Amino acid sequence: MSARAGIVVTGTEVLTGRVRDANGPWLADRLLELGIELAHITICGDRPEDMAAQLGFLREQGVDIAITSGGLGPTADDLTMEVVARFAGRSLHHDAEIERKIAAVVGPLTRRWRNVDPEAVAAGTRKQAQVPEGAAVLDPVGTAPGAVVPPAGSDGPTVVVLPGPPRELQAMWPAAVATPEFHAATGGHTSYRQQTLRLFGMPESEIAETLRVAERDVRGFGELEITTCLRRAEVEVVTRYEPAAAPAWHALLQLISGRHADTLFSTDGTTIDEQVAKLLDGRRIGLAESCTGGLMAARLTELPGSSGYVLGGVVSYSNDAKTSLLGVDPALIERVGAVSPEVADAMADGALARFGADTAVGITGVAGPGGGTEAKPVGYVCICVKTADGRVLARDPRLPGDRTEIRDRSTTVAMHMLRRLLLGG
Repeated sequence: MSARAGIVVTGTEVLTGRVRDANGPWLADRLLELGIELAHITICGDRPEDMAAQLGFLREQGVDIAITSGGLGPTADDLTMEVVARFAGRSLHHDAEIERKIAAVVGPLTRRWRNVDPEAVAAGTRKQAQVPEGAAVLDPVGTAPGAVVPPAGSDGPTVVVLPGPPRELQAMWPAAVATPEFHAATGGHTSYRQQTLRLFGMPESEIAETLRVAERDVRGFGELEITTCLRRAEVEVVTRYEPAAAPAWHALLQLISGRHADTLFSTDGTTIDEQVAKLLDGRRIGLAESCTGGLMAARLTELPGSSGYVLGGVVSYSNDAKTSLLGVDPALIERVGAVSPEVADAMADGALARFGADTAVGITGVAGPGGGTEAKPVGYVCICVKTADGRVLARDPRLPGDRTEIRDRSTTVAMHMLRRLLLGG
């Protein structure tokens, strides 16, 4: 039986939704890679009694490892280390070496600002150097140390205390996993493999039927842990398994590849964005967007190397902007309407010309929340991708969802059209 874990994400800013939790999902993936079963993720504010209650709940659930994120700063409301020490039945003590390491990080930062109170800085550093007796202390990545804290007695989980900023938490994680305290709590672990398949242009019900066939026909199917979800108009199939179940995984892959050859676009986990970025290497793209408001440009520029292939984009909601910025003929707009395949084509031409690009995307549509007609309802989107040498791919789908979903799905469709065009399809 694998070890079980729970995660406590702390921070009132996360609890109230002002900051989106990135640590829980990231830690969940790391635990699964180690073969550790994740039982619970909880979120609580900065009140010490609430943090203690969450840890108490995880102890009642019998988890072997509890992981906390956040609450390790120098301010009065950063109390995670104190709460964890009390929970584990351990006292806090001052670690002079950790204080020295924190001071070495904080010193250069504080010298950037005038009128900084050195005593206040020193007090904050001393506070952060208070760690539980008997814990494995993890060197700070930012200004806060972490710790792996076993229970003083035999009751309760070992608690891994990590900072809240994702960059710091992720950098500290390998050191936590390497501690004897972590290994003692998990009792060794099984190595799991994880494979991700991505499909586009089919409903989730289709993959559900394929998995029913696999359950019947694939030997060892029960040894595979499979989850599916619909994300950005794509079906994602994630399979986790122990090395011994590799033949079952390969049989499943062969089955899905055979049944869904036209829609399976990724067998190595790469996203459509990553694939398009690779295909654009050596090319130059210009973007012309209306209903998506620049989201296509945002997706492309989020990837490494985007400065090499993204020349620029025009967001042109009004007809005048389409004419003045992209050169769309006003007579064409008058004749067929701003939301039309013809105008999407003209917008792509405008992006090619304006940016001197060899590849372009034009998107116009009715995203809502109001507007639309019977012929062109909310969700009707016209997309044109083309290259300067005359290759063109155009679509005018009707996409479901609210404004946000329509805009997001529109960029996903455009990404897949780009991939197909650049592959020569």
